Formats: sequence, C-alpha cells, structure tokens
Amino acid sequence: MSDRDPQPVERQLPTEEARDLLALVREIAQREIAPKAAEEEDAGRFPREVFTLLSDSGLLGLPYDSEYGGGDQPYEVYLQVLEELAAARLTVGLGVSVHTLASYALAAYGAKQQQVEHLPAMLGGGLLGAYCLSEPSSGSDAASLRTKAVRDGDGWVITGTKAWITHGGIADFYTVMARTGEDGPRGITAFLVPGDAEGLSGAMPEKKMGMKGSPTAQVHFDGVRVPDGRRIGEEGQGFSIALSALDSGRLGIAACAIGLAQAALDEAVGYATQRRQFGHPIADFQGLRFMIADMATQIEAGRALYLAAARLRDAGKPFAKQAAMAKLHCTDTAMKVTTDAVQILGGYGYTADFPAERYMREAKVLQIVEGTNQIQRMVIARHVAGPEGR
Repeated sequence: MSDRDPQPVERQLPTEEARDLLALVREIAQREIAPKAAEEEDAGRFPREVFTLLSDSGLLGLPYDSEYGGGDQPYEVYLQVLEELAAARLTVGLGVSVHTLASYALAAYGAKQQQVEHLPAMLGGGLLGAYCLSEPSSGSDAASLRTKAVRDGDGWVITGTKAWITHGGIADFYTVMARTGEDGPRGITAFLVPGDAEGLSGAMPEKKMGMKGSPTAQVHFDGVRVPDGRRIGEEGQGFSIALSALDSGRLGIAACAIGLAQAALDEAVGYATQRRQFGHPIADFQGLRFMIADMATQIEAGRALYLAAARLRDAGKPFAKQAAMAKLHCTDTAMKVTTDAVQILGGYGYTADFPAERYMREAKVLQIVEGTNQIQRMVIARHVAGPEGR
C-alpha cells in the first residue's frame, strides 16, 4: 500500500452540520475501519463491532426521521457518508446501504404504531437489517417470487427460501417480500420478520470472489409465524414497496461504487508518484498520466450523477431514471477504475500486498447487486423510449 496520504474529496455540502458529520465519518473510517480492512477481508471476518459503533454514532439511520432515531439528513448528505465508508471498506459501506434499504419499507409505508414500536431500535438501537426479495429462481424477475405467506388466525405463516441476502443469517431483522395472493406483482406483500423468529435460518455463506467479509447467504423460512402487526403496507402492495425501495437503494450502490473507485484512484496515484523507472516517477509518463486523468474524470462524473439524482429525491421529484443511470454509470466506473489501478501498479497490482486487486474483485459485484446493469439499461430505456412492445 502506498504511504502517500490521499487528498480528501472536495465536497459541496448543504450545511455546517453536514460538514461536521462528514468529518466524523472520515475520522471513524481512518481510525476504525481502513486499518483492518485488508486483514479482515482476507479472513472473511464481518466487523459487527463497527456497525455497533456506527449505530452509537447515529450513522445507521441518517436519511430517516429523528422522531424515530434517524438523522434527518437529506440523501445528498447520506450518500456522501456511504461513499466515505465504502472508500475505507466496501463491506461497511455496502452494509450500511443494505441496512438503510431494509429499514425503508417500514419508514416509508409502515403504520404510525409500527414505526413507533420498531423504528427506534432499527435506526439507532444497534440492530442490523437485511432485505429479502431475490430467490434461487427469481432474481431479475423478482415478480415471480415463490416464497409464500399464508393467513393463520391473526397472523401469517411464511414458507420459502430467499437467496443472495446480504447479512443473511446474522441480521436482527429481515424485510421480506412474500406471495400472499395471485401470481405476478399484485400478489406480493411485505413483512418485517425478526431475526430470531422460530423457523428462520441462514445457510452457509456463499464463497465469493470479493467482499468476503460481508456474509451473503440463503435465508430459509420454515413455517415462520409473524403477527399481522408485522405486515407492512396493504396486502398486495409489497412489489411496489420493493421497487420504491430499490430506487433509493440503487443510489446507495452508486455512492459505494464511487467510494471504491476513489480508493483505487488514490492508491494508483500514490504508487505512480513514488515508483521510479528510467530515472523518473512513472506518474511523469504521459500514458499513465492520461489513465489517471480519465479515472479522475469518470469518478467526478459519477459523483455528480448520483448527487443530482439524490437532490431530485430530496426535492420530492421523480428520480427513478436518474437512479438507474447513477447505478449503471458509477458501478461501470468502479470496474474500469479498479482495473486500471491494477494496471498502473503492474505486477504489484496483482498481488495481495497492495489493495488494488481486492478493489477490482469487489467492484465486480456492484454491477450485479440491486438490479444488474443490464436491468438498469432496460429501466433507462423505458423512461427514454417508452415501454417495450407498444
């Protein structure tokens, strides 16, 4: 790893409070997260104590209402916090994004009594959430999910298997989409399921090429009983809740991708300014200078794109198209920038002695999660050219 300290990102923040918040996040990232990232990722260790610290610091519920333990921060600020966390360690940044996604359904669609009862612990009580939509046979085609919730007295019995669940098996609560009615999107309902519910279990985590410290696992629901008071929204509303959540979640992934790309750029610049060949730092050679310029430009463009989408969201305006564009562009940028960082480091970039190879492995999953980039292109095209088959 380069011993050159990276320059802090120049951020346009709306308030002095936001500037203080970002300073706190950078301090936590530099002191508690980054120094252990390589070792713990290599060991496949999930840093639960970091999430406890983030919760205690008020950083796990930033975009939600302070009445329920949130931080009252606009998405414009929350996403930049995610970017800083992801730059230190993607497992942490993505974990906060997933927790925010898992909290969304209750915060946006829950009844007042449900919010009063559950949100304070979810947003500031040290709990960690997971979001359960995908299944072994339904990923991009989420409306075909088969997990069922059947009425039983004054509650529901959930049976089925969810797949590719971040925090699967270790989460304290799961936001679960289950079929309660007809086939297709109108037969799906959302539920808030406690992590210690009888009949709920996590499978062995998947063996992944990157993000080994973040557990991704199937979650089995074997006759899990939940009271009707844990149903979120109306029966049959679950799919629209899920899509609304994903619009915001995609912005979280975009911010994490830019954080990862920024970390890779910082590593590449640090190496290139110190490594000497032919009597000069390799950063003096035009071929590498152009690569670095392109990397920096792509990152700035991605940051501007996700922030523009966030400001639309904060203003209460439609932002689904811009969220899909941000997710697409930022994650493709992360893949390109991390690959170029490995190239700049040469042989050293291919070794685990430097973090560039880990960044490249981690970047790949961001093009897949919360809607593959092919799905993002479909979403964007529908907004621009209209629906297919007209």
